Amino acid sequence: MDQQPPTAFDLELLGSWADSHTHRVQLALKLKGLPFEYQEEDPLRPSPAVLLHNPVYGSLPVLLHRGRAVLHSVVILQYLDETWPRGRLLLPSDPCDRAAARFWSHFADDKLAPSVAAVFSSCPGDGRKAAVEQVHQNLKLLEREMGGGGAFEGRRFFGGDEIGLLDVVLGCGSYWLAVFEEAMEVKLVDPEAFPRFHAWLRDFEEQREVRETIPPIDKLLEYANAVRQMMLGGTADDNVAVN
Repeated sequence: MDQQPPTAFDLELLGSWADSHTHRVQLALKLKGLPFEYQEEDPLRPSPAVLLHNPVYGSLPVLLHRGRAVLHSVVILQYLDETWPRGRLLLPSDPCDRAAARFWSHFADDKLAPSVAAVFSSCPGDGRKAAVEQVHQNLKLLEREMGGGGAFEGRRFFGGDEIGLLDVVLGCGSYWLAVFEEAMEVKLVDPEAFPRFHAWLRDFEEQREVRETIPPIDKLLEYANAVRQMMLGGTADDNVAVN
């Protein structure tokens, strides 16, 4: 536990502008009011600094706290809470609520994100239809938990009245749903099928810190289209990287 607030020189974040995991850490730092320096990295061409601090995966984001590396976005979020427990907390105080936030954060990375990625990499036809259906099945699970008897029933955010860890984890990936809907000409978040999730996402996106963190949708769409072109074997800018 660090009793003193950090200076901008204490925390350095290595990340990528279009990477949702980088956005998680950026958003968490802003929510907790922690100053930091930022270094833009190419996820396809890890710099010596990234490889030095994350030799196992060579992936982003990497948070350096006084030169010591903290890796994996969800681990970083919990580290921030444990190191600076005063003020805004991302994890709830109740152990059962903390366990639920951690479980559904794992679900977001282990189930939801891969299903969304499958839509993006799919071809028109039955394969894409099946991929979209898998996203819907995963969203149904979240919708259920937000309703009667669910772990997050009656809450404005998953974290309660304020954005918490699960909001950050889910929200910093869910904006890609709108991007992929346009890029792939599919419907992933139907407000009639998923009213609670849809309302939560709109509320999340309106928060000042979120608007300061997430790039404009048109820029993300341009990026997604370039990545899609590269995946299909066309030419793409050398600076385009797949998350």
